Amino acid sequence: WWPFICQFIEKLFRETIEPAVRGANNHLSTFSFTKIDIGHQPLRINGVKVYTENVDKRQIILDLQISFVGNCEIDLEIKRYFCRAGVKSIQIHGTMRVILEPLIGDMPLIGALSLFFLRKPLLEINWTGLTNLLDVPGLNGLSDTIILDIISNYLVLPNRITVPLVSEVQIAQLRFPIPKGVLRIHFIEAQDLEGKDTYLKGLVKGKSDPYGIIRVGNQIFQSKVIKENLNPKWNEVYEALVYEHPGQELEIELFDEDPDKDDFLGSLMIDLIEVEKERLLDEWFTLDEVSKGKLHLKLEWLTLMPTADNLDKVLTSIRADKDQANDGLSSALLILYLDSARNLPVSYVLMDTLLS
Repeated sequence: WWPFICQFIEKLFRETIEPAVRGANNHLSTFSFTKIDIGHQPLRINGVKVYTENVDKRQIILDLQISFVGNCEIDLEIKRYFCRAGVKSIQIHGTMRVILEPLIGDMPLIGALSLFFLRKPLLEINWTGLTNLLDVPGLNGLSDTIILDIISNYLVLPNRITVPLVSEVQIAQLRFPIPKGVLRIHFIEAQDLEGKDTYLKGLVKGKSDPYGIIRVGNQIFQSKVIKENLNPKWNEVYEALVYEHPGQELEIELFDEDPDKDDFLGSLMIDLIEVEKERLLDEWFTLDEVSKGKLHLKLEWLTLMPTADNLDKVLTSIRADKDQANDGLSSALLILYLDSARNLPVSYVLMDTLLS
C-alpha cells in the first residue's frame, strides 16, 4: 500500500502545495518541485482511537497516532532566481484524524474521507541548500522554524484533505464544514510564576516578562508582554472557531520574553468537550511542566444559531467585554464559500512579473 500512498503524496505536492507556495509570495511565482521521492520506509500507525459518543450516526471518526521517519529526495527550485534546495529526510509525529462520511447504503459504503491533524504535529526536515533559498529577496526574513510552522499549519484543522469515493457526495460541505461552535477565551491573569531573569551572573534571581501563546488548531493568538511581573494581569479576550469535537484542545504556553531565547514558564491543555458541557468555565488552572504557577481563565462556549432573533440580546451582553479584545467581540459569524470564477481579466501585474 505504501507505493500508492506515495503517489497520492506526490499528487498533493504538485497540485496543491506547489500552487499554494507560488501564490504566497510574488518572489515565489516560479517555485516548483523538480523531484519528489518519499522513500521506501512506510508510515507507522502506533495506535487507533474510535469515537462512539457525541458523533453523527452517518460518520465514523478515527484518531491515528502516526509516526514517519524516512529518507526521501525532494528537490525544488525557483527558476526566477536560479535557486535550488532540497529535503533529505523528514520526521513527522502526531495525531491524525480520519473522518469517514457520509455513510451510505451501497458500496463502497463510505461517500468520502477527510484527513487532518487536530493540532500542529512534530515536524523535522533535514534541508539541503536552504541557506541559498533564504537569500532570495523577500524571503530573507524567514527561517527554517517559520517554514516548518507554515508547512505544519497547512496540515492542521481547519485545513483538511478530502477525498470523495462516490460522485454524488457534496465535497464542498465536507471540505468547508460549518464550525461546531466558537470558543471565547478570557486570558485574565497568572500567579506565582517562576522568575527567569537573573542578575550578577546568575547569583540574584529576578522576575520575568511573561506573555502567553494560545492555540486552537492552527489558530494562534499571542498576548501582550507584562514587564518584570510574576503575577501578571493581561485581561485580554480571544475568539476561536471550533470545527471538531471530541478531540480538539485549547493549548496555552507561557514564556518569559528575553533578548535571545524566551524561557518557558509553563503550559496548559484543556479538552474542549468539558468547556462545551459546562458552557462557562471560570477557574484557576495549575500550570504543567513547571514547579509552580497558576493561570486564571474564563472560557465560554458559544453555539451558532440559525436565525438572528437573539442578536439584540447578544449585542447587549458583549458590550461590557468589547474593550478587552483587539478587534472587539463577535456577535455573529459570516461564512462565505467561494466556489469558482470564470472569464477573469488578464492580470497585467502577473505579466509584468513574468517579463521582468
